[in-house]
Amino acid sequence: MSQAVLDVIKGRRCIREFANEPVSEKLVRGLLDAARYAPSAGNRQAWFFYVVKSQAVKAKLAKAALGQSFLKDAPINIVVCAEPDTSASRYGSRGAELYCLQDTAAAVQNILLSAHGFGLAACWVGAFDENAVKNALDMAQNRRPVAIIPVGYTGLETPPEAPARREIDSISKIVNDK
Repeated sequence: MSQAVLDVIKGRRCIREFANEPVSEKLVRGLLDAARYAPSAGNRQAWFFYVVKSQAVKAKLAKAALGQSFLKDAPINIVVCAEPDTSASRYGSRGAELYCLQDTAAAVQNILLSAHGFGLAACWVGAFDENAVKNALDMAQNRRPVAIIPVGYTGLETPPEAPARREIDSISKIVNDK
């Protein structure tokens, strides 16, 4: 792995304070481009992305996200949705219940890493009322909101320190032939 990639991975932080500065269409398209290159089961690409710029809709999303008001402060919110039927058409219930969620998680990580690489701040928000998010976006029934990602330029003077990470030996086991 190149050091540059590792630096982006280690340097990314969840930022919840945003400057009042718009994000260019070019950068938004770059984030979506990164998302669509995430791995997906059987290359089904069982995802859909809503880019929310509307202040009224961002306010509804903040309310749906249990009052996480920083969603209103970000220039955009990207709502990452799974399309369970797309995955189920090939993989049945395992596709609908698991693979499409794994696919969207990979897409979310690509968005977060590319945002950091582009000099943007972002945060993965998973605590929300799914039905309220669906209603806020007049979402098609075949879509399931999985994450809301507020994106913008940081409003912080300095990024927060990296939180402590568990030691590699405490989270892994090498399995060899005996």
